[in-house]
Amino acid sequence: MATDTTTCTTCELHAEAVFRVEGMDCNEEVVILERRLKPLAGLEAVSADLIGQRLHVKYDAAKLTTSAMVDAVGETGMRMWLEHEEPMAYGSALEWRLKLMIACGLLLVSAALCGTLGIPRAALPLYLAATTAGIIYPVRRAVTAARSWTLDINVLMVVAVAGALALGDWAEATTVVFLFAIAQWLEVRTMERARQAIRALIDLAPRDALVRRNGRDERVPVEAISPGEEIVVRPGEKVPLDGLVVAGHSDVNEAPLTGESRPVDKQPGAEVYAGTINGRGAMEIRVTRLGRDSRLAHITHLVETAQARRAPVQSFVDRFARVYTPIVLALAALVAIVPPFAGAAPVSVWTYRALVLLVIACPCALVISTPVSIVAALSSAARNGVLIKGGAYLERLADIRIVAFDKTGTLTKGELNVTDVAPIGAAAPLDVMRLAAAVESRSAHPVAIAIARHAHALVPGLPSVQHFASVPGMGAEGVVDGRHVAIGNERFFELRGIALPRPWADADRLRGEGKSLVFVAADGMALGAIAVADRPRETARETIEMLRSQRMSVIAMLTGDDEVTAAAIARELHVDEYHAGLLPERKQAMVESLRAAHGAVLMVGDGVNDAPALAAADVGVAMGAAGSDAALETADVALMSDELLKLPYAIRLARATMRNVRTNVAISLVLKAAFLALAVAGIATLWMAVLADTGATVIVVANALRLLRAR
Repeated sequence: MATDTTTCTTCELHAEAVFRVEGMDCNEEVVILERRLKPLAGLEAVSADLIGQRLHVKYDAAKLTTSAMVDAVGETGMRMWLEHEEPMAYGSALEWRLKLMIACGLLLVSAALCGTLGIPRAALPLYLAATTAGIIYPVRRAVTAARSWTLDINVLMVVAVAGALALGDWAEATTVVFLFAIAQWLEVRTMERARQAIRALIDLAPRDALVRRNGRDERVPVEAISPGEEIVVRPGEKVPLDGLVVAGHSDVNEAPLTGESRPVDKQPGAEVYAGTINGRGAMEIRVTRLGRDSRLAHITHLVETAQARRAPVQSFVDRFARVYTPIVLALAALVAIVPPFAGAAPVSVWTYRALVLLVIACPCALVISTPVSIVAALSSAARNGVLIKGGAYLERLADIRIVAFDKTGTLTKGELNVTDVAPIGAAAPLDVMRLAAAVESRSAHPVAIAIARHAHALVPGLPSVQHFASVPGMGAEGVVDGRHVAIGNERFFELRGIALPRPWADADRLRGEGKSLVFVAADGMALGAIAVADRPRETARETIEMLRSQRMSVIAMLTGDDEVTAAAIARELHVDEYHAGLLPERKQAMVESLRAAHGAVLMVGDGVNDAPALAAADVGVAMGAAGSDAALETADVALMSDELLKLPYAIRLARATMRNVRTNVAISLVLKAAFLALAVAGIATLWMAVLADTGATVIVVANALRLLRAR
C-alpha cells in the first residue's frame, strides 16, 4: 500500500509503496526491473523480494506516481499492481505459457510425423510454426532484457535458437524451444508452491466478522471495525481480530500462531488473537487491535521481512554467480572463434558448441538454490510456532554447539509459590509473612507476587508501606507500622549489614530441596526466611536430552538464584554446568565467557529480563513470545509458546536447511561443470543444455520445498 511518510519544507513528499509483480521469477528479472525503474525521476530506493514477488519502493510523490511505475514495469513484459489492489482480470502469464507450450508441442509432433512419413516440405513450416509459438514469450522478455543491458536466460536462449536455425538444425531448434517452455512452466509452478507457504500465513484470519451494533449482530469486513467494538465468535469459527473476551467461555486452538495444538481455555478477561480457532463455546470479544496491527499481522510481517536478512551463504552464491556468467560467456566466444582459426574443425561445429555454452551460462538454478531453501524453512518454522528473524540467524542456528538457559520461566514454569516460612528465634511465622508481603505488594517481581498472593490468603488486610525502595537483583525495603523492613537475598543483607544465623539448619534444608530463600528483617534484625519453589517444566529434561543428542558440547544454566537452589535444579535436569547468583550484567559476561571457551552460544530467556544476555549470544531465543511485542522484537528466534521442545526442532530445521542449501548448490555447480565439459567436447546438445539449466532449477526448488514438511 502506498503511504505518505514525511512532508518537509523542501516540498518533497516521501512515500513508500509495496507492489506485487507477476513474472518476477528469476534474479535476472529483478535486475531488469531495477534498471527500468531507477532512471525514473523521484525514485529513491527499490528492493525486491523474489520469493514473495514483491517490490518495495521509496519515492518522492511530488515527482513520481505509482501508476507511472506500474506502466514502466509493464514495458518489461511483467505486470505490477499495488499490494492492496486486485490485479486486472485477464489471463495470467502462467496460463498463456501453458497454452503456447501445448501449441508448440502439438506442432512439433506434427512436424516430426511429417518427417517420418517422408514429407519434408510439410515438416518445415510446422517446425517454424512450433518455434514461433514456443519462442514468443522468451523473445518478449529477451528484448526487454537486452534494452536493460542484461543477459538473462531468455536472451541466451533466443540467441541459441536463432543460431541453431541459421545452422539448419530445424528439429533441434524447435525441440529446444519446446523443452525450454516446459521447464520454465514447471519452474514457475514449483516456485508458486514456495510462495503459497507465506500466503497461508496471511490468509489465516477471516476477512469479515460478526459485530454487535445497536443490539444487533451484523457481518462486516474487518477493515470497517474499530477498536472498542464488540464482535461475536461462534463455535468453530476463526477469531477475526485481536481482543479481550468480555462474555462467554471456550477453548481456543492457538496452533496457527504458536504451533501448540492443545486448546487454551479462554474466559472473560483473557486475550485472544486473530487467526486462532474457537472451540465449542461462543465468545463476545472487545476488539483491541485492527487487522493490520494484530499479532498475526505482526508475525506475518516479520516472516516476510526475514527474507531481507540474507544468510552469508546466500551472499556468497550471489557473488559467485556474478563472476560465473561473464566467464562462461567469454569461454563461449573463445570456443566459437579460436578453434576454427586453428583449423580444428568447421566453423559450424564450434559455433554450435558455443551456442550450447550460452545456454549453460545462465546461473538461474545456482542463484535460486539458496533463497528458496531459506524461505521454505522460515515458513515451515512459523507454521510450527517458531519465528526465525532471517536467513542469517538460520545459518547461525545450524552452527550452535553451546546452549545456555535462563532458569526461572524458561527451564522452570515461572510459577513461584511459597512453600515454607523459617522464623528465627521467637519471631512468629505469620508476622514474618505479613511484614514481607506489605513490602512486596509494591513490587512486580515474580517472587514478590508469590509472597503477596500467599499472604493475602492468610491475612485479610496487609498494612501499608511507606518509603518503598527497590534494589534490582537484590531486594526491597520500606517502612511498615513504623518498622524499617528489608526483604531480599543474602547479598542484600550483607549490603545492609544485617547478620544471618550461622549455621542455620532450616535454611540449609530448604536450599537442599531446590527452594529459593528470601530473607526478612525488621529494624536491622533478621526475622526469618520465606521459601519459594518453582518446579521444572515437564519437557525440560526431555529437551536437554534431545539437545545433547544433537551433539551440543555444553548445556548450561544461568540463574540469579543462590548456589544451593541452582545446584538442586541442575542435578534434576542433568545440565552440564550451571552458574548461580548472576545479575543481568553477569549473565551477559557469562555468555561471552562461554563463547570464548567453547564457540557459538545460543541463549534462551524471556526476551525482556534477559535482554543483555540474549543480545550477547550468537543467537538469542525468547520463549512464549506470542503475547509479547518486546519478546518478538528483541530476540533473533522467538518460540511463540512456552513449549521447550520447539528449540531442538528449530535447531534440527536449521541444520536440515543448511544441508539442503549445500545440496542445491552442489547440484547446480556439478551440472554446470559437467555440461561445460560436455559442451566443449561436443557431446552436449542444445536440448540437453536446456534440460541441464532449467531442469536443475526445478530440481533445487523441489528439493527446497521438502523443508515445508518439517515437523
